[in-house]
Amino acid sequence: MTEIVELFPEPGGPLDRAALLARYAPGDRSEPRVRVNFIQSVDGSASLEGRSGGLGQPADKIVFDLLRAVADVVLVGAGTARAEGYGALTVGPDDVVWRQAAGLAPHPAMALVSARLDLDPAGDLFTKAPTPPLVFTARSAPTDARDRLAPVATLIDASGPDDARVDAARVREELAARGLLQVLCEGGPTFFGDLIASDLVDELCLTLSPVLEGGAGPRIARSPRADGVVVPRDLDLALLLRSGSMLLSRWSRA
Repeated sequence: MTEIVELFPEPGGPLDRAALLARYAPGDRSEPRVRVNFIQSVDGSASLEGRSGGLGQPADKIVFDLLRAVADVVLVGAGTARAEGYGALTVGPDDVVWRQAAGLAPHPAMALVSARLDLDPAGDLFTKAPTPPLVFTARSAPTDARDRLAPVATLIDASGPDDARVDAARVREELAARGLLQVLCEGGPTFFGDLIASDLVDELCLTLSPVLEGGAGPRIARSPRADGVVVPRDLDLALLLRSGSMLLSRWSRA
């Protein structure tokens, strides 16, 4: 059954932080779940002038932060981390209190996917991180890049049959082996396409921004299959929030 809530988030409105937590926090943290969070324009673009942040509004930022706060790990492709200017992954003081009361680490873990290890070890994402980020890479990754990142990250080989690609199923298995069961993926489109192709998406949180981008930007998912074969996955609409003309939805595996 779909819950539809309007006028979010307005001062004194129906959804305060506790009400949002009740709608987004996992009911059973022992059950592995891959949740994907994206924003797109009305005409289907995942970015505006090269960044997803250009599509956002305050309501989207509130849900974005809350989804991070309830996750065990935030997973993102290296290209998205570079394009969006990712820094060290931390949550706010209220979220730290909530996480510790729930028996979680103060901040979620950070995990990146990069077959070529094209990442800057001197960037804030690594140097200011509460704990060293996990970096999932392929066996073909350059040795010199491995050597640069090894002091500031935990490198994990997660190749599939193709040594040049990171296998999405291996990534999820490696995260689960480390007790990181509640996975929040923030993109990018190619890795989201990998997750869909591997049937690993349990939930999609999708914000529809009231913007016409014009068609230059990418879709939120890009198929990794050269033959273009797709297998549709049915989802159920579990939650729909409205803030002005922005819609925030949560879709769960049917």
